[in-house]
Amino acid sequence: MKPREFWLLFSPSLVVMVGLLVLPLVRTLQWSVESVRYGTPGTFVGLANFTAALGDARFGRAVLFTVVITVVTTAVLLVLGYLVAIGVNRLTTSRPLVLGIMLVSYVLPNLVGAVAYSWLFDDNFGGLVNRFVEFLGGSPVLWFTDQVPNAAVVVSNTVWHMLPFAMLIVLAGLQSVPTELREAATIDGASSLQTHLRVIIPTMRGVLGFVTLISIMDVLRTFDSLIPLSPQAAAIGNESIMMYVYSVAFADGAQNLGLGSAVNVLTIGLILVMLIPFIRGIFKEAKVAR
Repeated sequence: MKPREFWLLFSPSLVVMVGLLVLPLVRTLQWSVESVRYGTPGTFVGLANFTAALGDARFGRAVLFTVVITVVTTAVLLVLGYLVAIGVNRLTTSRPLVLGIMLVSYVLPNLVGAVAYSWLFDDNFGGLVNRFVEFLGGSPVLWFTDQVPNAAVVVSNTVWHMLPFAMLIVLAGLQSVPTELREAATIDGASSLQTHLRVIIPTMRGVLGFVTLISIMDVLRTFDSLIPLSPQAAAIGNESIMMYVYSVAFADGAQNLGLGSAVNVLTIGLILVMLIPFIRGIFKEAKVAR
């Protein structure tokens, strides 16, 4: 491809990336060191916004909650995604039907899916989960006002929403594993579990790393699903970082764009810290493949 043709095709994407990614990032960095209100120019305050955020106990709880649900959700997604992908990979004629049914939860808008999912736990809409708990002889659980049960609801909804994506990526990775490797493991006397642990999973390390990357980035940005699933998030300590940003910068008459921007910068740093091990692993695999 000639340079002129390359730039002709690449320029529209470059303009979009600069307009939607680079410029907002630059403005966020600028506002993070300023005191900014709507309709007024910012005043430079140095690191005051970062100090205020790091000294806010509410922000600390939001970081802890977000990191915990990210780690738990990602681990569950990897395990369940792998197990479900194995089952789907063994299907033949019914595979398209099963995939179509599973994709419903993923193609639904996140907020719509979260509202529908919350009805399973809401006694005003039948509360099927509590009815089942009572059937087993237990007491109704306060899914929306107790911290741990509510966190379980948030995690399970996120898994329900993202599982089809994880399963599809892992399924593609399973189908790319050479048949010769599996046959060789079988001939050597390896059990099914040993074949998966010592042959298939190491071969799919890059695919599993990709699923982990996307899962971490998505869960760390949890926001809209908490509106129906955790209506008292701030009060019970189940507020995500993005919900905290919305509260301090936009909601209830708040106009502290500087503090919100500082939290966003800190969140970017947190995402990079959590992703570094997986990014390094992907680059190592790419280097070996060359």
